[in-house]
Amino acid sequence: MELYIRIQDGAPFEHPILGDNFRQAFPDIDTNNLPPEFASFTRVDPPILGVYEVYVGVEYQLQEDGSYMDVHSKRDMTVEEKTAKQDAVKDDWEAHGYASWTFNEDTCSFDPPEAYPDDGKHYHWDEDSVSWVEINDA
Repeated sequence: MELYIRIQDGAPFEHPILGDNFRQAFPDIDTNNLPPEFASFTRVDPPILGVYEVYVGVEYQLQEDGSYMDVHSKRDMTVEEKTAKQDAVKDDWEAHGYASWTFNEDTCSFDPPEAYPDDGKHYHWDEDSVSWVEINDA
């Protein structure tokens, strides 16, 4: 994706502009030879967050070649945030889940007493028998 960003007082100003929109808005500017008030821009996807991570935000950062790019920040949850998340998951599970499943702190989710069968068939959990029961698609 071709993007450009306006530079004002030596810093990125507003949001990146798509290449086609840039050329329509500034037809006299050669995108291969940008004036100092513009720079090329590279969009970077935000990081995939871990179970106990929080997205902090994004900054536009100057690169050595004079272009700018997204730089995303994330942080680990505080002990309080982690506990609150776990408590919310546990409360929801208590209201809607199965008593036989156990909480997995690493994934902040509940695991069944036995793994889901890996035979290509479809199953649902039966709490009375504490087992996976095949769903007949008949």
